[in-house]
Amino acid sequence: MNFFDVVLIALALSADAFAASVCKGLATGRAKRSQALTAAAWFGGFQALMPMLGKLLGSTVSGVLQSWGKIVAGCILAVIGAVMIKEALSKEEPAEPSFSWKVMLPAAVATSIDALATGLTFGVLGVNALLPSLLIGCITALLSYIGVTAGGSIGDRHRRPAQLVGGAILIILAVKTAFFG
Repeated sequence: MNFFDVVLIALALSADAFAASVCKGLATGRAKRSQALTAAAWFGGFQALMPMLGKLLGSTVSGVLQSWGKIVAGCILAVIGAVMIKEALSKEEPAEPSFSWKVMLPAAVATSIDALATGLTFGVLGVNALLPSLLIGCITALLSYIGVTAGGSIGDRHRRPAQLVGGAILIILAVKTAFFG
């Protein structure tokens, strides 16, 4: 596996985290640098950790992860999307979205299940997973930072419609993740 292959894998794996980051940014109205860094750390960290964990788990649990992991990830993303839509339709002024560990942990896990499966693949192929995992984490962190920042810029002007669109995107992503891999 060459560098170009790993970059392509990293870009593909970071798509879910990027989408979730854009949605977090949309919900903020105007994202702060600390919020973008928090999302980058959570999403990038989990995208780096999960391939290593996947390689350690080995093939004994790969069937369970492949069949149930995507469904669990899809459910988590669907709940996050539904909450965004509910907040957008609410008459109340929306609260500042949380970047606490209670919110970010499930989102980071949900968006990195595919990275866990990739780690299982690394194990089967005999690939040293350390450098690819670090590159996957760095690319995801960068794209997550950009996603929160870009989402915040859009959300500042069009907060409610942007939350509706962001919530719908997460629900579509959840259905895709859970049922179509």
